[in-house]
Amino acid sequence: MNQIVELGEFLRSCRARLDPADAGMPATTRRRVPGLRREELAQVAGVSVDYYTRLEQGRSRTASPEILESLATALRLDDTERAHLFDLARRRPVQPRRSASSPAERVSPAVHRLLTTLDAAYCPAFVLGRRTDVVASNPLSRALIADFDAMPASDRNQARFVFLAPAARELYADWETVAADTAAMLRLDAGRHPDDSRLGVLVGELAVRSEHFRAYWAERRVHERTEGTKGYHHPVVGDLAVTYQALALPGDSDQTLFIYSTEPGSSSETALRFLATWSTEPLTDGPRTATPNEPDTAA
Repeated sequence: MNQIVELGEFLRSCRARLDPADAGMPATTRRRVPGLRREELAQVAGVSVDYYTRLEQGRSRTASPEILESLATALRLDDTERAHLFDLARRRPVQPRRSASSPAERVSPAVHRLLTTLDAAYCPAFVLGRRTDVVASNPLSRALIADFDAMPASDRNQARFVFLAPAARELYADWETVAADTAAMLRLDAGRHPDDSRLGVLVGELAVRSEHFRAYWAERRVHERTEGTKGYHHPVVGDLAVTYQALALPGDSDQTLFIYSTEPGSSSETALRFLATWSTEPLTDGPRTATPNEPDTAA
């Protein structure tokens, strides 16, 4: 992945999303394209138009931290977008990279015990690694979302499930938001690990098989989940809402523990408790969850 080109494309997409009025530009100016013009952004950021043009066109290989800070401020980037900008400009210490032939990611025994403890507390929990790979999960999360343990190793990936599994569209109450955020998480990962060949293969597969992924990927948005809420239309227990927390695991900056919880006394809590009981019953009528083996063909 060419970082210089990616940096320019990211700057261009952020510039196109910026409301000229927010940057103090006249609202009456006629514009052929959305967002700020290059010369306007250069003016706000305090850099020369020629330099910014070369940076956006991928003709400049250097950008100082001071210039990046000015551009981030001018573009009104949030913390995640700013970090992605610095990643693309290679202005951060580079984390040791795993090669494409490195062994699969694993979690420590302590994390496995934590997942078991959370399961007993009726809290779905799972660990995502690089490329949104599902590294580990507890039984309740598998009953709620998908039984990743039952899938082939190559399919144990959240992005593949979201975009390629037909069940995902029915499961998430707001599939469009989940899908957009998932693509943005992959885009952030690509900025941090530009030489990850496995990520390149995954992005290529999703781009070929899902027109929705192609559209979200082209937006060049970045996203890092920290906390929030999510709704589900579960085929067994119906509608429920969870609150999630995303926690970085110590010792591996690429692994994130996601913990779901429900409001005490709510119908969602009741649904999760019922799901926990249901998931421990013997399976008698076929698989509970579809695997991601069909392309996204929706318009």
